[in-house]
Amino acid sequence: MITTHPAAPNDAVDTAIANVLDAEHAAREAVAQAGESAAALTEEARAATRTLAARTEQRLRAIRAAFEARTAVEVAALDAAVPDAGALHQLTAEERARLDAAVATLAAELTRPGP
Repeated sequence: MITTHPAAPNDAVDTAIANVLDAEHAAREAVAQAGESAAALTEEARAATRTLAARTEQRLRAIRAAFEARTAVEVAALDAAVPDAGALHQLTAEERARLDAAVATLAAELTRPGP
C-alpha cells in the first residue's frame, strides 16, 4: 500500500504562499525605491532649473545695465547738442547762392507744363 504524506501538499502551499509574500515585499521595496529615485531626480531637476534661472537673471541684468549705460551716453550727447541745434546760422554768400539756385530749380520743376 502507498502511503501519502498529507504534509507534503501543505508544504508546497506554504512555500508558494511564502514565495508570493516575498515577491510582494520585493515589489513594495522596488516601488518605494523608484519613488525615492524619482524624488531625487525631481530635486536635481529643480536645482538645475534654479541655477539656470539665476544665471539667466544675471545675464539679463548685465545686458540691461550695458544698454542703459550706452543709452545714457547717447542721451547725454543729444542733450549736449541741443543748444547748437537752436543756434542761428548766418549763411555765407556761397551758401546763399547755392540755396537760390536750388530754389530756382525747384520752382522750375514745379511750374513746368506737361506730365
